[in-house]
Amino acid sequence: MEERARQVLTALEDAGFEAYIVGGAVRDLLMGKEPHDYDITTSARPDDIRRVAAVQGWHTVEINGEAFGIVVVVVAGQAFEVATFRGEAYGEDSHRPDKVWYAATLREDVLRRDFTVNALAMDRQGEIYDYVGGQKDLRKKRLVTVGDPVLRFQEDALRLFRACRFAGQLDFLASKELIKAMPRAFGRVPGLSLERVVKEMDRLMVTPAAYRGLDILVRTGLGACSCRQKVNGIYEAVPILPELSHLPDTPQSKPFHLFDAWVHTLATVAHTPPDLTVRYAALFHDVAKGLPGIRGVHKGRYTDYGHDAKGAELAEAILLRWHKKPVFAKRVAWLVKTHMKFHFFANTSEGDVEKWLRHEALQGPFHRSAELVEAVHQATAVACGDILGCGHANASTEGTESFGEYMAMLAAAMPVSTKDLHYDRRIPDCCGRRTGDCLRILLTRVQNQDLANDADVLAQAAEHWMKRHEGDTKDG
Repeated sequence: MEERARQVLTALEDAGFEAYIVGGAVRDLLMGKEPHDYDITTSARPDDIRRVAAVQGWHTVEINGEAFGIVVVVVAGQAFEVATFRGEAYGEDSHRPDKVWYAATLREDVLRRDFTVNALAMDRQGEIYDYVGGQKDLRKKRLVTVGDPVLRFQEDALRLFRACRFAGQLDFLASKELIKAMPRAFGRVPGLSLERVVKEMDRLMVTPAAYRGLDILVRTGLGACSCRQKVNGIYEAVPILPELSHLPDTPQSKPFHLFDAWVHTLATVAHTPPDLTVRYAALFHDVAKGLPGIRGVHKGRYTDYGHDAKGAELAEAILLRWHKKPVFAKRVAWLVKTHMKFHFFANTSEGDVEKWLRHEALQGPFHRSAELVEAVHQATAVACGDILGCGHANASTEGTESFGEYMAMLAAAMPVSTKDLHYDRRIPDCCGRRTGDCLRILLTRVQNQDLANDADVLAQAAEHWMKRHEGDTKDG
């Protein structure tokens, strides 16, 4: 246990109160992991917590959580949420409890929690308090709700998404009872805010076993539900991820793919690094497969011509619907749109890679060379995941990785904006108010490989340009 957390427990116990580490920190310690933070539960009331902290010279922070008996105690710069034992009752709100009261015992406090592995407590001596079988479920790598799963999910619908996230975070198998109970709480999902749902989705996407949580999300039908957002004081329904619902029933052409479109998607996600942009691109890279106008049959084999362009359109629409930043949505869409072209360039000697990069520098969603380089690295990661996600035992990504490095080198040498030109003071000194016009001309020439991106070369070209256009009122 972290020493500062132990100090808080000791101070509370010395003042006559019970105090325990609870939840994720205990779970992580038992799994041999370093906890991200430590939550503390205690029999002390908020005023008592603040009084104990004051005696120790610790600072306390006022937060909205004090309505729920939570006080943040800061020890040597480290913050701990210290919560009074409590019970909860839920009403119409799909996430927040309608009533909260102080409980008398640790047992009553942990019985209100979501999953057994999150309902473990530990005292300062390291003794574990397990009233729900959490240690057994940890050993079996099983995600189980505390008590009746139907009740747990109907109390707080966000727990449906937390179930997906914890399956991915812990790489645990969800119990059959948990999965079976989920749809019975879908009627509560429309009351969840878009912000909370998207936050859980983002957290799921970067977990070690994200594919587990995504499979639960789609196969149970949770992704096809809607949540809500407030617009001009009125709640509007927002579809979550219905665009993925058809993939589990979408076959693919063999022998290229051993899996259906959904299992292939999950395998692709599993073989990509935990980067949010790359993971969303992997999730959406084949989202358009099987759709009307995309799915076809040629010589007895399934085809999905144009699924990359249509998938990019869908990916951008989904992410913007989620209120993601446009630059993020456009990058993910670009990765989806280019994944087939990347495979084409990497696996054939056809096509002009430099011409394509020039086109992307001019027409793509990039403002600087560094962005183009980053996107090429991300495209390489998606392509490698796509290859491994096809399920072939002898699949190799070595050639794709090498091609990606080559592409990144070309991208680094391809200026996207005039800010990427390696010029010095000689150009503004020479061109004066015409500097912007001149730099735009030089940018095009460097992109077309007519000029080297070198300060001396650019200065000389600028001087020649000014002589040719001396007296012009506009660029000719």
